Amino acid sequence: MLTSNPYPIVRIRAIRELDRPAVQRLLLRFWGGPGIVTRGRMHFAHTYPGFLARTGERITGLLTYQIRGERCEIISLNSLRRRRGIGTRLVLACQRRARTAGCREVWLITTNDNLRAIGFYQQRGFRIRRVHAGAIERSRRLKPSIPRIGMSGIPIRDEIEMYKPLSRRAARP
Repeated sequence: MLTSNPYPIVRIRAIRELDRPAVQRLLLRFWGGPGIVTRGRMHFAHTYPGFLARTGERITGLLTYQIRGERCEIISLNSLRRRRGIGTRLVLACQRRARTAGCREVWLITTNDNLRAIGFYQQRGFRIRRVHAGAIERSRRLKPSIPRIGMSGIPIRDEIEMYKPLSRRAARP
């Protein structure tokens, strides 16, 4: 007896210019404004390179990044369907792109209240580099809409910097 696959095929591809309006809408929905602040810098992530996860014609995930020198910063990651491997596949695509560009590491910032993200990244080999205590107060000067209380009722105060060194082996095509 054949059974249908409960998880439809998800395809990962680079963001194209024609995707920009949809990317901007998703970022607005998940990030509450046109910009994302990390380490005191405002990022207009809808203009950045990245990857989309698509299930059929629907966008089911988004990752944006910025490469500066030998470091690739993940600016945003959102999966619209949890526990389907979408976030993992987006991060792997970003790591391959970073390795191809000659980066030595991928890094990111999350906030102290985002326990799910901290666990997600650690399960994928990321480590905590440092905690920037009180950094969110500085971020609120650039983006006042950052809430005071975050996930699980935890006050949002600190930035957590995470990183993953990239191996020097060749990236798969």
